[in-house]
Amino acid sequence: MNENYSINHCIDIFLEEFSGIRRVSANTLTSYRSDLEQFSEFCKSKEIISIIKITENTIRLFLMELNDKDLSKTSISRKLSSLRRFFNYLMKNEYLESNPITDISNPKISRKLPETINVDSFLKIITLLSEEEDIEKSLLIRSIFELLYGCSLRVSELCDLNVNDVDFSNSTIRVLGKGSKLRIVPVGKPSIEVIKQYLSLFESKKSNDALLVTKNGKRIYTRFIQRLVKKYLTKVTDVYKKSPHVLRHSSATHMLDKGADLMAVKEILGH
Repeated sequence: MNENYSINHCIDIFLEEFSGIRRVSANTLTSYRSDLEQFSEFCKSKEIISIIKITENTIRLFLMELNDKDLSKTSISRKLSSLRRFFNYLMKNEYLESNPITDISNPKISRKLPETINVDSFLKIITLLSEEEDIEKSLLIRSIFELLYGCSLRVSELCDLNVNDVDFSNSTIRVLGKGSKLRIVPVGKPSIEVIKQYLSLFESKKSNDALLVTKNGKRIYTRFIQRLVKKYLTKVTDVYKKSPHVLRHSSATHMLDKGADLMAVKEILGH
């Protein structure tokens, strides 16, 4: 440890090694430099030049100044992350004997919950699909909505379903979720009936064939579902983000509203 090491000198060493070893992008490096130089200027204003003169209180005063500038919690968290990596580097390379940022945590950022549709909106979509003249198209889209909403599936999980994943006798589907975790999800009677009707349109479908396919016989894919969901949600609701995730979140919300057990809902969602 050298008391003569200035903050700016340490920043230069850190950034040089950070860019050379980790090969980070130019934008990331620019962000780190900006955050650390801002901190250095703050320290200079407090007549703190040497790296060892920085204390936990120094960093807390810096955060107070950022708050006074009305920076968002996200921006402050990013600057803290830059400082955290910087001080961890200094500790690792024995520029410091103690880490002044150890007991400082990032500000809590409240996450905006996804919007939901009400049950009536979902039923309006089902009504619209029942009026569709193209039976195959109607049953395909209805199956997609029944599974996304009725079974709270992720888009990727829906795309990956095969015929043999549906257990008609027990009214369940086998879903391979994130991290290759397998779960069994109950399927409501209306959904089971729609899937049966859809499959009856095909003369021969093997058990390991894709459950739902496009008009060309190809397995459905993410963009295909996103377009369909946006099209029909636009007809029945004014929620801002008309994505398949809205159906999944709406499903979970409605189950909880009806008194479903939280742990059971989490299991269905694959959380």
